[in-house]
Amino acid sequence: MVKEKAQILDKEGIRRSLTRIAHEIIERNKGTDNLILVGIRRRGVPLAERLAERIKDIEGGRVPVGILDITLYRDDLTTLAYQPLVRSTEIPFPVSGKTVVLVDDVIFTGRTIRAALDALIDLGRPRVIQLAVLVDRGHRELPIRADYVGKNVPTSRKEEVSVRLKEIDGEERVLILA
Repeated sequence: MVKEKAQILDKEGIRRSLTRIAHEIIERNKGTDNLILVGIRRRGVPLAERLAERIKDIEGGRVPVGILDITLYRDDLTTLAYQPLVRSTEIPFPVSGKTVVLVDDVIFTGRTIRAALDALIDLGRPRVIQLAVLVDRGHRELPIRADYVGKNVPTSRKEEVSVRLKEIDGEERVLILA
């Protein structure tokens, strides 16, 4: 049975983390010219939308947001399901020559991000790809790191980090489950 071990971010903690990440993205890229955000399905999408709103509040202009489905790029596809559920990728603008910020909720082994990089490169050749995550829990299996992190949370491999967002889960918090 999975039980709640600790709450590591509440609604305000999530809001503050995203605001800080938005400022860091703007600062590192010297503004928002040629910047696009791409949320990885599932929880990366609302996080990317929220980051776009924060960036708009700070800079005044809306940054385009795309949605990336990585299902067919996963290296564990055969272990997921006999008929995996594939959703659409919705990136209605060119990625070539752009600064792309991939957005996801949690980075763990790095395999999801590797799949996202493969999917994104199939759409074009971005000038640079950066990674923003709400939680970095460690335990990388690939040489991948996030450029922007809301919170670093050391965990054991037995634990799970559960990001719950109002758009999907009806609540706002980040938990460690054991």
